[in-house]
Amino acid sequence: MEAAWIALALSLKVAGWATLLNLVLGLGAGYALARWRFPGRELADAVLTLPMVLPPTVLGYYLLVVIGRRGWLGGWLYEHFGVQLIFTWQGAVLAAAIVSFPLVAKSARAAFEGVDPQLEKAGRVLGLGEWALFLRVTLPMAWRGVLAGLLLAFARALGEFGATLMVAGSIPGKTQTLSIAVYEAVQAGQDDTANLLVIIISITCVVVLLSAGRLARPRSAA
Repeated sequence: MEAAWIALALSLKVAGWATLLNLVLGLGAGYALARWRFPGRELADAVLTLPMVLPPTVLGYYLLVVIGRRGWLGGWLYEHFGVQLIFTWQGAVLAAAIVSFPLVAKSARAAFEGVDPQLEKAGRVLGLGEWALFLRVTLPMAWRGVLAGLLLAFARALGEFGATLMVAGSIPGKTQTLSIAVYEAVQAGQDDTANLLVIIISITCVVVLLSAGRLARPRSAA
């Protein structure tokens, strides 16, 4: 029973950090795709959406190539700073963030594209700079869609399995997230533990999805 709550705490930690990471990266990518016009914009959007459609094991393999001890980034980090991401909870965060990133980026893009451009023009006429305009006009108008995307990304990160298992492994108390713990419990024939873990993660995800759905509704229907 104690192992189940440890796995839950680790899953919440990993999903929380992954969501915070996507708050910055997904928000920036969504805004850039919504507001900037540049050659290859839709190609960039397709590439950024790939983690949503690629098998998690493929994403895990890509991560191993990049951040593994022999990877170009992982090797450099280990050689110069002694940092190793493989088989760590930080590696699990990175895997969960990449898998859930498209949910934030796509939601943010749609939310920013839904902001009336006339309101932004009015802000510029009143003398607002681009950063002030974003914080005082654009983001307040788009926050519901952005937050809905973040909640969906949190739920996706909470249930991530394939990429996390390949990158972080299944070390109890260190990298064994809730979804991996379910797999291990089933493999070990521990049905009671598996049932408890499934109930916990199911309830958590339902609550998150209900919250995201409520935020995604038009204001008049909320």
